[in-house]
Amino acid sequence: MQYIALIYDVEDRPQNPNEFQEMMQGYFAFNDHTKTEGSYVGGDALQPTATATTVRVRDGETLLSDGPFAETREALGGFYLLECRDLDHAVELASRIPGAHTGCVEVRPVMQIPGDG
Repeated sequence: MQYIALIYDVEDRPQNPNEFQEMMQGYFAFNDHTKTEGSYVGGDALQPTATATTVRVRDGETLLSDGPFAETREALGGFYLLECRDLDHAVELASRIPGAHTGCVEVRPVMQIPGDG
């Protein structure tokens, strides 16, 4: 079963270069672990919310607004798509994501749509 791990954290958290390098090493280690065990399907980091555009269609008109849909303290900063045995496995992997130690990681099963693919 596939799960998405959505990584939320404070975007403007102050970090010195050593802290940033340590965090990135944690992500590289997580990537290596999930690729080695075969659970890595995909994932990526996202640009800051200031680069976001929100799209809505109302009465046939496309409406755009700058920034994210909601104002929150923690913002979506990246994601992983993981192939897991079960929810326990997905949670165990999510707990290894460095962002879980400073922000949070939301884990959700991917909906399987009949006839898709």
